Amino acid sequence: MVVRTVDLRSDTVTKPTEAMRNAMANAEVDDDVLGYDPTAQRLEAEMARIMGKEAGLFVPSGTMGNLISVLTHCQIRGSEIILGDYSHIHIYENGGISTLGGVHPRTVKNNEDGTMDLDLIEAAIRDPSFEICYPTTRLICLENSQAHSGGRCLSAEYTDKVGELAKKYGLKLHIDGARIFNASVALGVPVHRLVQAADSVSVCLSKGLGAPVGSVVVGSKSFIARAKILRKTLGGGMRQIGVLCAAAFTALQENLVKLEGDHRKAKILAAELNKIKGLKVDVATVETNIVYCDILKGSRISETELVKTLEQYGLLILPEGPLRVRFVLHHQISESDVHYAVSCLQRALAGVAEENGDK
Repeated sequence: MVVRTVDLRSDTVTKPTEAMRNAMANAEVDDDVLGYDPTAQRLEAEMARIMGKEAGLFVPSGTMGNLISVLTHCQIRGSEIILGDYSHIHIYENGGISTLGGVHPRTVKNNEDGTMDLDLIEAAIRDPSFEICYPTTRLICLENSQAHSGGRCLSAEYTDKVGELAKKYGLKLHIDGARIFNASVALGVPVHRLVQAADSVSVCLSKGLGAPVGSVVVGSKSFIARAKILRKTLGGGMRQIGVLCAAAFTALQENLVKLEGDHRKAKILAAELNKIKGLKVDVATVETNIVYCDILKGSRISETELVKTLEQYGLLILPEGPLRVRFVLHHQISESDVHYAVSCLQRALAGVAEENGDK
């Protein structure tokens, strides 16, 4: 019988705090589709201020935030965007930019640190003089932090260079900032500085910040005005959303200061996992709250078998491909939980060794 549960599947699994629930219950609300919800307006204005942009728009999810941003920048079907081959938009968002917007993705290899080489980005930009055959490049997308690279952070200097490249060719720059606050804390750089070069940013509220629902897209006033129409088209216009926005306000106040602790605990977890025979973690690459752990081939256990074994101890994680698993820290995970997780991994790997007669 499981007596303790430690959920490290994602930072999206957090439960609303008591303060969030109280804020939701007492939120001042009105019809946001008509533009009158005061709590939504305050949250959108605050997020725009924090990110250094003119305006913001609350959307139900990060996927919708990215989709709306791409389609707002690429209003002509057959437009092309340049993005990383490991980016969330490309891998995990159902191909929505193509299915719903007729937008063609052109991928560039993500390096291990989440960046794309500038020369490869430039080489991927289509020559407009041959538009009789080529799609038209209109947008470059970055992701910060880069989840599939293990939560690695893109520096402001790198983002500036991508922004300069975009301007050189008359393109726009969008940042998928699902965990942009994690990147800001890890780098010690204000979040508005990290996105200064971007024309739009999608900021998730329900990952590192721990709100129950939603993202905010930020950009210029004209961009957000167009994005709001697309939100309605996609079914994302909601009525009394102040109930949700109130929780997000509380998350900003409560949990932004906890991100540094999440990162510290992730590094503790990474270092301890790396000591377990049969596992390997590149500790130096753990910059934020995500830890990727490789299962060595000699361990005689697959990633799916390991996940199922750990469930029996109450430790929940996700498989991340052949012989790889993922752990994500969040504000509802204590240092005690981290040590419990390590003990579960030790028992699981020791059990496999015993079954195979290893010592």
